[in-house]
This record gives sequence, C-alpha cells and structure tokens, in this order.
Amino acid sequence: MYFSHTLNINFMKHISLLLLFTVISLTGFAQKQDDILGKWINSTGEAHVEIYKKGAKYFGKIVWLKAPKDEKGNVKTDFKNPEANLRSRPILGMEMLKDFVFDDDKWTDGKIYDPKSGKTYSCNMTIKSNGDLSMRGYIGISLIGRTEVWKKVK
Repeated sequence: MYFSHTLNINFMKHISLLLLFTVISLTGFAQKQDDILGKWINSTGEAHVEIYKKGAKYFGKIVWLKAPKDEKGNVKTDFKNPEANLRSRPILGMEMLKDFVFDDDKWTDGKIYDPKSGKTYSCNMTIKSNGDLSMRGYIGISLIGRTEVWKKVK
C-alpha cells in the first residue's frame, strides 16, 4: 500500500510539472504571436496602422494620416480602388491588412491593400530583432515583391 501511495504522489508531481511547463510555454507562444498588436507607422511616415486580432487572425486599419484631406480640403477617399462602389470610402479607418495567421515566428497568408495604387498583394510580416516590423508584399511568390519596414508608434 505504501508503494502504491508513493507512486501516485510521484505521478501527480510529474503531471503537475508537465502542466506547469505546458502553461508557461503556451503563455510565451501567445506573447510572441501577439507582439504584432498595436500601432505602427508606415515606412513613409504618412500613416499609422493599428494591428488587432479577430479570432485567430490578424488585421490592420489606418487610424491616422499625416494628410487626411486632399488639396481641395476633402477627406481622402479610396478613389483608385478597382471596385467602383468602394471608391468613395475614406482612407482613414480603412482595413488594409487582412487575414494574417501566426506561423513559426511570422504572420503569413495575409493580404495588404495599397490605397495609393488600388492594388492588393499577398503579404508576410516578421518582427526583426530591433522590434521593427518587416512587411513583404508580393504577387505570386514572395521572391518577387517589395519589403517595407514599419516602426512601432511610441
């Protein structure tokens, strides 16, 4: 009976340690994947984009523009959008990053919309060692594309 009792206590200790390590590692994983959340300034300094999470996916919308109005004093709209019904929507507040998933230290399989050109590109994002956000937009394969670096808004 003593042997069985000791075995149960040792077994419970091992299970408790295993659960503790699992919780700690999942917490670290969640922190890593959510490092992208917050406001970022684009490479030209013209816009701030807030990246947020909906379910398990990541999205981003324009929350600040250096010049929110055009030369006539009108709110800037998405006039280059290929869909005519979207050309009157304001750029400020527009969701420009969509459907990113976190996988192996990067956010992949997402889309980025460029309101300056009206084009949508496939996109992957990574956070560099200095904390900057590296964004790779491309058509087809990521070897053919463009990289921009965004900085976290303080």
